Amino acid sequence: MTGVYDAPDEELGEYEPFPEERKKRGCLGKLLVVAALLLVLGLVGAGLAWTTYQRQVDPAGPPGEEVALTVPMGSSTQRIGALLAENDVITSADVFRYYIRLNGGGPFQAGEYALKKNMSMAEAIAVLEKGPQLKFEKLTVPEGLILRQIGEQVAKLEGRSAEAFMAAVESGEVRSKYQPDNVQTLEGLLLPETYNVEPKDDEAALLQRMVSSFDAVAEEVGIDDAQAKVGVTPYQAIIVASLIERETRFDDERAQVAQVIYNRLNKKMKLQVDATVIYALGRTGERNVRVLFKDLEVQSPYNTYQVAGLPPTPIAAPGRASLEAALNPTKGNLFYYVVTDPSGRHSFAETGAQHSANIRKAEAAGVR
Repeated sequence: MTGVYDAPDEELGEYEPFPEERKKRGCLGKLLVVAALLLVLGLVGAGLAWTTYQRQVDPAGPPGEEVALTVPMGSSTQRIGALLAENDVITSADVFRYYIRLNGGGPFQAGEYALKKNMSMAEAIAVLEKGPQLKFEKLTVPEGLILRQIGEQVAKLEGRSAEAFMAAVESGEVRSKYQPDNVQTLEGLLLPETYNVEPKDDEAALLQRMVSSFDAVAEEVGIDDAQAKVGVTPYQAIIVASLIERETRFDDERAQVAQVIYNRLNKKMKLQVDATVIYALGRTGERNVRVLFKDLEVQSPYNTYQVAGLPPTPIAAPGRASLEAALNPTKGNLFYYVVTDPSGRHSFAETGAQHSANIRKAEAAGVR
């Protein structure tokens, strides 16, 4: 019999959706399953990442052997973290940096610290925050000093003396790579700089550091090319730099002073540099020394009013700016200069007549 069968509702059985609806429901189910799986994996991954982080922050086992660590002056927190990791005090410099960001800490002082390998981040930071067991002293060597004056600076350090420093200087055991074989003095071959001094650094060690630092800076500015650049040997260029250092304290005048010196050398003129006379008189340590006519009679190879050419050695410790000026003089026909201002500034001249006018200017200003 054909027709529609109207059975009661309870006899219809479970509702079957159309194929399209079944498909949509199946996709939604799959998405829910994938989302749940990703959530589980994310939680597991986060858990693993956190566990790894915690193991690096606080590694298993007790701290190991002691490590003596020196933190240099000016070290950033990132650099200190790298030093700790390099010495196996902590597990990771990157994690140390993040740990500091999260928990705070630093900045830390320069100096020597006693730490241990395999420390937790918190333990290492606690040691650093107490400060170094041994702190650096600072030794400042200004530009333009002679060896004796540098020794006086060294004597300001605890447990050091000028006598021991000069004994190291005179021993001949420390030499500069720019020191000719026939030159026995280190005058002008120590770098003016501020040095960090450890308790273990004796006078001989300090001398070696100053000479090595000078050699490095001289090479860096190109002193080895002096012959090609300005027609003198590297050592002679250092002598020129020392004259510049003692003649002016103004950076914008240094290359002009260099021009005058080289122009006079090339013309076979006596340099007539007052600073060399002051050095010959042994008065370099005095302030505001005025060279008198009677001083120009001093018999010395350093008296450039009497002796042609450069003095036999530098007359002071030149800084980087003077070394650079000695290699890069301004171009021109300057042959003279004189202080014409109470500030110490000079006026430069090409001719004797111009120079005489500048001297009258200096006299009017009361500086000559």
